[in-house]
Amino acid sequence: MRVPQLEERLNLRERPKRSNIMYQRWENLLFLHWQYDPQKIQKTLPKGLYVDTFEGKAFLGVVPFYMRNIRPRLLPAIPGISNFLEMNLRTYVHDGNGNAGVWFYSLDANQWLAVKLARGLFHLPYFRAQITAKKVKQQIHYQWQRDKNNSSFVYEIQQPLTFAEPGTLDFFLVERYILFCLRNNYLYTGHVHHTPYPICQPKVSEWNSEFLDINGFSCHEPPCHQLMSPRVDVEVFYLQRSKHGVQS
Repeated sequence: MRVPQLEERLNLRERPKRSNIMYQRWENLLFLHWQYDPQKIQKTLPKGLYVDTFEGKAFLGVVPFYMRNIRPRLLPAIPGISNFLEMNLRTYVHDGNGNAGVWFYSLDANQWLAVKLARGLFHLPYFRAQITAKKVKQQIHYQWQRDKNNSSFVYEIQQPLTFAEPGTLDFFLVERYILFCLRNNYLYTGHVHHTPYPICQPKVSEWNSEFLDINGFSCHEPPCHQLMSPRVDVEVFYLQRSKHGVQS
């Protein structure tokens, strides 16, 4: 098992040398992070994945954002389908080869077809939820509800916008270009490509940790780290089976 080094993390930002399958645009991303016990996170991971830490610390992240202009590589966007809202709960992992990425506990969207396709094509734990978002002056009011669980977030972009410096905690948390998933008891990787996130320290006036609670984590303290990014344009690539993580 190799722990990823900074050079390997930087290399993952390079565009894969193969055709993409999809284009997406991610807007108004809020990154809220809670520090969590690395050993407890490790117990939730599949065979072949290892908790990724920064200075010995592990993190859980809640990310509400807008999905825009979602379309396959050779087709145009479709009104009513290509734009929706999403919120995910994630942690940070690496495989035995030292590839650093993201493990998703849940991804909620307010578009039923997006949920169905994402579960079928990318084998990710998507759920249908009621999500609304509106902009009031400079504030984004974002509300999520699934069954009897609900959370509200109010956040606002601040200036200046910068880029995460390699080797920092900001870089560790947001500069991730690999996702891991399970398919037929095998571990797969999915690659996305985009320019580095333009980020800022947002003004967050409302937050809620219930999204962590329904996924089995108890974090009722305020988030220890928060960032926001206004937008990135994204290419999505086919899943590839990993040489690590074959499940028994």
